[in-house]
Parts: sequence; structure tokens; C-alpha cells
Amino acid sequence: MQRATALLVLLCTTVLLSAQEKSEGPANEKAQKTYKQAQEYLHQHRKDAALDAFKKADKQDDGHCLACQRDMVKYGMELGDWKTAEIAAQEMVAQAQGDKNIAIAHYTLGAVLYIEAVQKHKQDLFAAVHEEMAKALASAPNFPDAIFSDGQALAHMNRDDEARAKFADFAKRQPEGDPSRQRALRYVDQPELARARMAPPFAVTTTDGRRISLDDLKGKVVLIDFWATWCGPCLEALPHIRDIVRKFNGEPLVVLSISLDDDEKKWKEFITKNEMTWNQCHSESGFRGPVAQLFSIHEIPQTFTIDADGVLQDQRIGDADIEGKLKKLVKRAHEVQAQATPQPSDSQPTKPAN
Repeated sequence: MQRATALLVLLCTTVLLSAQEKSEGPANEKAQKTYKQAQEYLHQHRKDAALDAFKKADKQDDGHCLACQRDMVKYGMELGDWKTAEIAAQEMVAQAQGDKNIAIAHYTLGAVLYIEAVQKHKQDLFAAVHEEMAKALASAPNFPDAIFSDGQALAHMNRDDEARAKFADFAKRQPEGDPSRQRALRYVDQPELARARMAPPFAVTTTDGRRISLDDLKGKVVLIDFWATWCGPCLEALPHIRDIVRKFNGEPLVVLSISLDDDEKKWKEFITKNEMTWNQCHSESGFRGPVAQLFSIHEIPQTFTIDADGVLQDQRIGDADIEGKLKKLVKRAHEVQAQATPQPSDSQPTKPAN
């Protein structure tokens, strides 16, 4: 999965950019036409062309088009055009006014640098991420996303005690049961995981009303299966998923099938008819649903294999032979559980004197 360790940062950045004070777009007349063309490209799902048009519109507006810059950051990160995303974020920092917008601008630049550092394995960039998050927090001390991201940067810099403090601070600001809070508490205990290729935190509700959070399943292997009843290859892969459920029954393995069906009634009838008794949940917005977006789902069937520590170990599109991988991870999960279980003492308790 591309940008797997940074998906949550990217999602938070997109939300923050949309929450920023609205801009009417470029002031320059030529830039306005170019900006409109960029939006038309987006409707046509031509993101590369849209990004080029947003860049052109911003240039025609002498680098003052905040709306252009927001889209340059968003689609620059999505498409891996780090130079464009960085330039746009730097322009936002230079023009930001007011504590809120200054904080968002520095956070945005830090987020771009973080994703770039993870993808390109540029360790030196994490110091720059830390600096940008510190500037964001100087303008808005109660900025949870910046606190969490700063913790991630510090963890990558091997400043684990400082990272723990950031994650603990973030957790205090989040409600009980929030997936990101659970992830932060996990990092407090194991800050080294913040440097790993972790699957993004999420929570879903199954057909029988149970709430399943990924971090509630620590110590177990998790197989996530994205599918839909209208998807022919998904139906062909169904017997394989069923076989995995049967083979690993009683083992520390959780299979979670997430349907992208538009028709919830049809989906429920299908899983009942086909006796799909393992964990089933529904993405109400299909590919646009929050969990599907976290995992960048564009094709199905697609599976993700996550180990007992929450680290993403495997991603497959289509039906694939994954039993060998699952066996190894389940074996490791047993070892993790054994290490976490207190061992009885060999010595006998001393009999109290009369």
C-alpha cells in the first residue's frame, strides 16, 4: 500500500485544508479560467491534468491563490509530486494570517515533509517535520493532530521519551474509544511502533452490532477483506476466504470482511444466504467510505494482512495464496501472547510459621 504509514496524516491534512477559511479562488481573470478548467479535470478524474492546471492558475495569480495551493498540496501528496506540494505549503505559510491559519499552514507543510520522509526514507526530513509541528503548536497549543504528528516525528528521530509525552498528551485530548486515541496509547507503550509500517487505526460495527477497533485486536493477526456482491472476482474469491476462516478457526486470527455495496439490504441478504458467519461490516459510502479511503481502496477484491503488533505485512489485489504468510504470522502471534502471559514461579510459596 503506497503511503501506508502516512495515510492518517494525509486524511487529517485534507480535512484541515477543507476547514480552513474559504477562498474565492484566484483574483486574476486568466487564473480564474485556468482554475475552473482544473476543477473540470477533477470531475473527469484526471488528477494529473488538474494538478498542472492548479499550478498554472497559482502562477497566473502571482502565488496568491490559496484555493489553488490547497489543491496543489492535496493532489501533490496523492500523486507523489512532493516538489509541488512543498512549494504550495510554503506559499501557504508565507501568506497565512491569524493563529488558526498559521497553525494549519505549518501543520500542512509538516505533513507534506512527513509523508515524503516516509516514502523516500529521508531520515533528515523528520527534524524539519518536528520544527513545523512546533511552529503549528506555538500558534495553536490545543491542536491534537499537530501533537500526534510531532510524536511521530520524534519517534522517527529516536527521541522516544519525548514521543511518549506527545502521544500521552494527544490521548488525553481524545474521547474514550476513539481509534486514534487507542493508537496513541499503543505508541506510549511501544514508541518503536510509530516507526513501523502500521496499518491505519479505525473502528467498524459488524452486522451483529459489535464494535471492532483495530487496536483492540492487538496480539492477533487481522485479515481485512474488501469486497462487494456486484464484484465477480470477489465472488470467485469467496470460497477461499471461507476456507481461511475454517482453517484458522480457534487461532489468534480475525477475518474482517468490509463490503462496498451500495445496496445494504442486498448485501445483508447475500451474507445470510451464503452463511458468511465471520465478521461482516458495511461501508455505507462504498469506495468513499472512511475505512476504504484510509486503505486507498480503488480495486476489489483486496486483502490486507496485519500482524499481532498492528504492522501491515501484506497487501493483495485479487484472489491470492496467503495461507503461508498467515501461518507464520499466527505462529508469531502465539509467541507474543506467550510472552505477555505471566509464567508461574518454579519456587514453592513459603509456609507461614505457626
